[in-house]
Amino acid sequence: MKKILFIIGPNLNLLGIREPEIYGHQTLSDIEKMCAEAARPLNFQIEFKQSNYEGDLVTWIQDARDEYDGLIINAAAYTHTSVAIHDALKFLKFPIIEVHQSDPSTRESFRHISYIEPLAAKVIKGLGTKGYTEALAYLHEIL
Repeated sequence: MKKILFIIGPNLNLLGIREPEIYGHQTLSDIEKMCAEAARPLNFQIEFKQSNYEGDLVTWIQDARDEYDGLIINAAAYTHTSVAIHDALKFLKFPIIEVHQSDPSTRESFRHISYIEPLAAKVIKGLGTKGYTEALAYLHEIL
């Protein structure tokens, strides 16, 4: 069974109430349940971790090196600002999928740059919560 880690960045703990016109009404818990259901037939074991702190995300990425087979990351605002997350991702020996519920390229100009994208096997954006299950399906194809 392949192990897949989801790392979820700042403010996404407020999904369901945070800007529902952009992010919808599903909570992070709803997304985790949806992904668990999608992971079963793919023979994936998944784990979700969310933090509002950049250092937590960096540490989880570093610790994932020898424990997981793939990473799905929505670093939220840190996508556009964190060289530390970029540098931690460089050490991973497995595929990284970057996911965004909205399409950052259609939003404010400061969201157009991703420090994760150059290291990602695939970027999925603008599909809402379906992007997370699409990321699982893509990992299933390439693993």
